[in-house]
Amino acid sequence: MAYEVQENQSSEATFILLGFSEYPDLQVPLFLLFLTIYLITVLGNLGMIFIIKVNPKLHPPMYYFLSHLSFVDFCYSTAVTPKLLENLIVEDRTITFSVCITQFFCACIFVLTEIYLLAVMAYDRFVAICNPLLYTTAMSQKLCAILVGASYSWGIIVSITFTYFLLSLSYKGKNVIKNFFCEYDAVMATSYSDSYIIREITFVFTLFNEVSTLLIILTSYAFIFITIMKMPSTGGRQKAFSTCASHLTCISIFHGTILFLYCVPNSKDSWLLIKVASVFYTVVIPMLNPLIYSLRNKEVKETIKRLLHTKLYCCKI
Repeated sequence: MAYEVQENQSSEATFILLGFSEYPDLQVPLFLLFLTIYLITVLGNLGMIFIIKVNPKLHPPMYYFLSHLSFVDFCYSTAVTPKLLENLIVEDRTITFSVCITQFFCACIFVLTEIYLLAVMAYDRFVAICNPLLYTTAMSQKLCAILVGASYSWGIIVSITFTYFLLSLSYKGKNVIKNFFCEYDAVMATSYSDSYIIREITFVFTLFNEVSTLLIILTSYAFIFITIMKMPSTGGRQKAFSTCASHLTCISIFHGTILFLYCVPNSKDSWLLIKVASVFYTVVIPMLNPLIYSLRNKEVKETIKRLLHTKLYCCKI
């Protein structure tokens, strides 16, 4: 009976997303800024998926992983940004318990999937540069599908686990979330239950995800660097570095932000810093990834030019 009362109290609880409400003069400028970023994110990521699909030259494993990275960026940005935009123009920033938990669950799946996709892409670059003759055989379609499927599956498993932890806590009445979306720690902070054990388990999960993926990334790039430095041709070295530059840039930005948010205890002292970092990895990074890859990739740029040329030609006719 006690558990039933607790469950009913939680289901009737509501949350108020504080967001950037403490800066009333910035609401409209922030709305326009985030709307622009979101439109670029949608067009950039869906455009990247379309470009990879229509160009036969963009069907190697690297682009297969990139198309999934674009899909993941689009999904977790869409899980967060529309509510952020809404709360910048309305006074009632209330969100129900079920919607809040659903938002967290969806965002968590795709953020975790991206963490592992970036590690998979590092392994792909390792095989391509260190074993170029075996690349096609080693990175078969079946293996690529397994790696991508495993990334999504682990994202779902961990997200279900984290969501279960949130649901096991008790909430009642109206609760203020000091963020613009239902971020894990912000939601947990509103509970009146003892969450010490859950926080410790969550930290272990987060640390495992970061350490395991960074270990794969760092090991892959250590071998890549050694292989590149042994190349006799300067042009070959430059080309090899160029193929890795975009991926390294995305990794540095994404993992740097995640480590700051979840693995540095002192970062919890400032909710403003947490909100800014949250904006970076949920809103800005999904926009940056397709731009980084398209601006540094010759095949992608050529495909965009060809599509634009075809479009202009059809318009003239």
